[in-house]
Amino acid sequence: MAEVKLFRSWSSSFALRIVWALKLKGVPYDTIFEDLSSKSSLLLQYNPIHKKVPVLVHNGKSIVESLVILEYIEETWKQNPLLPEDPHDRATARFWAQFGDDKVFPPVLDVLRNEGKEQEEGIVKAKESLKYLEEELKGKKFFGGEKIGFADIALGWLAHHENVFEEVTGITLIAEDEFPLLSEWRKTFPDAPVIKENWPPRDKLVTKFQAIREQALVQKLKMAEK
Repeated sequence: MAEVKLFRSWSSSFALRIVWALKLKGVPYDTIFEDLSSKSSLLLQYNPIHKKVPVLVHNGKSIVESLVILEYIEETWKQNPLLPEDPHDRATARFWAQFGDDKVFPPVLDVLRNEGKEQEEGIVKAKESLKYLEEELKGKKFFGGEKIGFADIALGWLAHHENVFEEVTGITLIAEDEFPLLSEWRKTFPDAPVIKENWPPRDKLVTKFQAIREQALVQKLKMAEK
């Protein structure tokens, strides 16, 4: 049997993508949890450039960067495909996965880490990008159609982490009246058993992101006082 190992942290939304993909495909694997404040020699060996999680190790060979790992999983284990057969649909799924990383995640993070004008700018940018996701969901249950697919897994953090960010900041980015389809997807996606069973503890996430926000604001204050 092929040896599969996943290096991850308990809270990483990028590592969660790999957990979901492996579970959906029924691929057995071993988990190595990393303390990112004290990274193991194995993690540094397998990912010497970025030195971060997730890292998938398959038969001793490492694959890094979550979207690249998802592609590798899809190509290696053919059962329960995450990408559709049609080439255009496959390209579209890849586009939205990358769009989430490039155009949604950064401004949402800006909302978490800032206040005042910078936070307001983050809200505007985030909602501009969320409108495109709302449009893409028209007539579909998931971004992958009637079942969870590649883009859903890549955007899955929105179904949980954004809600945590909302609790920490008091700011609602995905309101039902403004984004009804995205709001419904955010309820439906995490209700799937494979997804539901693998969420990190919400209370721990809230505590973590409260600390991240406080640290970022303190750092900005120090910079402003120099």
